[in-house]
Amino acid sequence: MTAFFQNLGMSYDGAWLLSTVIGILLIALPLMLAVAMIIYADRKIWAAMALRRGPNVVGPFGLLQSFADGAKVFLQETIIPSAANRTLFLIAPIITFTVALISWAVIPFQVGVVLADINVGLLYILAVSSLGVYGVVLAGWSSNSKYPFYSAIRASAQMISYEVSIGFTLISVVLWAGSFNLTEIVESQKGYYGLLNGHGFNPLLFPVAVIFFISALAETARTPFDLTEAESELVAGYQTEYSSMAFALYWLGEYANVILMCALNAILFWGGFLPPIDWAPLYYVPGILWLFAKIFFFFFVFSWVKATVPRYRYDQLMRLGWKILLPLSLFFVFLVSGFLMLTRYGGAQ
Repeated sequence: MTAFFQNLGMSYDGAWLLSTVIGILLIALPLMLAVAMIIYADRKIWAAMALRRGPNVVGPFGLLQSFADGAKVFLQETIIPSAANRTLFLIAPIITFTVALISWAVIPFQVGVVLADINVGLLYILAVSSLGVYGVVLAGWSSNSKYPFYSAIRASAQMISYEVSIGFTLISVVLWAGSFNLTEIVESQKGYYGLLNGHGFNPLLFPVAVIFFISALAETARTPFDLTEAESELVAGYQTEYSSMAFALYWLGEYANVILMCALNAILFWGGFLPPIDWAPLYYVPGILWLFAKIFFFFFVFSWVKATVPRYRYDQLMRLGWKILLPLSLFFVFLVSGFLMLTRYGGAQ
């Protein structure tokens, strides 16, 4: 795109800036629309599993319900508690929302369709996603209310605990693919057994994919790990004191993070923009459609889990993270690295 604008007579710096802004808008605006529709899909899936109708009044089939909810919070008054730290109270949701958006800069939608195709894309995702805890902790502390503060402490411990397991699962993927670049990780998943695309079809990495999926549920505070928003204990979690657009930013940021985790599941383990079967006619379908189909499938599983699995206790959450998933993910790092040393590098030479 930069070359296109240079051909129109623009300088390199101007062409690069304009193409970058356009690239950001091409990702951010559809993502916001996707968040609105994915909330609708979430509620419809829950309703179907509970034999209810779900949203069906606002717009055809209830499709405009999320937009009506957005308009409602936009028109509400922003209330700031008198005892709150005003500056941090307003900054916290902005941090959460911004971090949820900038993570998408390195997501490859198909070959060459990525805003920043950097060699350390996976490290960038890890670094940026770990910043999300600041928005949560600041929200709880700045509210100057005990229930949001308890929720913020829970959230920070939960996110840090499961980021460790996620980190070790990513090490296994990087060892197998030999790169931190997300496009190269996807390309490395072509043709297992000469037929299937995706690390998830690899018996050695399939358990790692399961560990990553469970950790992603905990990292995004989705059921059964939504202890940060346990209504019976914490009223409504760290955003209890928020209203209007400040609350909406948390709402949008949460679902943007969920879609990001679904995208990472697809990219790291299930072939990303590759078709599921390494068969030539399937490559005529644009890669971005395969990626979106896989994202929606994983989102369906996220909603399925929320509709069917009861909430964990907090001690069970921590035990699962530190005593089960962490040792398992570390074990698979040794298993994958040992297998690669024996097969890829000629054994003990």
